[in-house]
Amino acid sequence: MSFSEKQKIDRYRAIFYAGASGDFNPLHIDPAVGEKAGFGGPILHGLCSAAWMVDSVTRAHGDPRKIKSMGCRFAGPVRLGDELSFEGLVRSAEEGQTIYSVEVNNQDGEAVLKKALVTMED
Repeated sequence: MSFSEKQKIDRYRAIFYAGASGDFNPLHIDPAVGEKAGFGGPILHGLCSAAWMVDSVTRAHGDPRKIKSMGCRFAGPVRLGDELSFEGLVRSAEEGQTIYSVEVNNQDGEAVLKKALVTMED
């Protein structure tokens, strides 16, 4: 089984995520800090991208209460206005659980998350 999903990063997403998470690091909400850091403006929280990756798996697998674990490596910045693609497939299915691997890239094909795995109970 495989799946595919996209998410557009609107200009308010980092502010919404900051409010929900309590992470108001200026790199995520202050354009001047993002510019000075070399990103061209604010960048999205890595955990927001990871949460969307897990959400893409739960949409394909079903019940989000069946998430057992997730892991990934943050590989690149996500800028406001980017569009992320989530391409997932079943890596293994045995002993009552399914492990999905997910590729997460921006609109230019650059990886923003690597080694992304989500384990779900069956």
